Amino acid sequence: MLKDIIDNNENYQPGLSIDCVIFGFHDNQLKVLLIKVERANKWSLPGGFIPVDQDIDTAAITVLNSRTGVEGIFLRQFATFGKVNRNHQHFDKKTLEYLQIEEEKGKWLMRRFVTIGYYALVDFSKILPNPTGRMEIVEWIDHKEVPELILDHREILDKALDTLRIELNLMPIGYNLLPEKFTIPELQKLYETILDKKLDRRNFLRKITNIGILTKLDEKKSNVAHKAPNLYSFDKEKYDEVLKNGLNQGW
Repeated sequence: MLKDIIDNNENYQPGLSIDCVIFGFHDNQLKVLLIKVERANKWSLPGGFIPVDQDIDTAAITVLNSRTGVEGIFLRQFATFGKVNRNHQHFDKKTLEYLQIEEEKGKWLMRRFVTIGYYALVDFSKILPNPTGRMEIVEWIDHKEVPELILDHREILDKALDTLRIELNLMPIGYNLLPEKFTIPELQKLYETILDKKLDRRNFLRKITNIGILTKLDEKKSNVAHKAPNLYSFDKEKYDEVLKNGLNQGW
């Protein structure tokens, strides 16, 4: 795929790229979707180049859809990364040979690239990681166990997580990360995992209830050892309204 882009690089915006931090929640872990090319030592975030006839947001959605196979995902631009030497010598002669890219055409890759960071929140259960080629590995990895990443991708990931933590005070989350039906302890665990701190159970219940985005269902969670907790769902209309108008509270 990269070779095809290089062979047709006139169709892409020079010096500008996109990197997506895709978060999912599973087994009480906040996971990140990462990519590694076979025989490479480092992993990377999903990303891509921007077609000259596409808006930047549209290009980001294209990257996200190609990796997850799901549309309508929460996606937000959060920062731009443009250090002078951020991709210096990343594509050397040996790498170009491995990728079967001619050295002259590979010069397009060797120029300085500024990248625009996006983060996405997805329902882990609905995502099937999608390699774009036979030499590519795509995996979910716990955000606390992320291995060494290429370029400045660790900085991009850390900035995305910091942004998500700040925005927890400004908007609701959960609709894109949790299954359709969930318990209050599961929702609280999601917030605790992202914030990396314990929250008081009563205070959390009061605050999340006051936002007005939950619907208590006439169902209880099955297959639990102790007293079955009630199940809830998000009121999508109210959720979208709060998402639009914002919140002003801490956790």
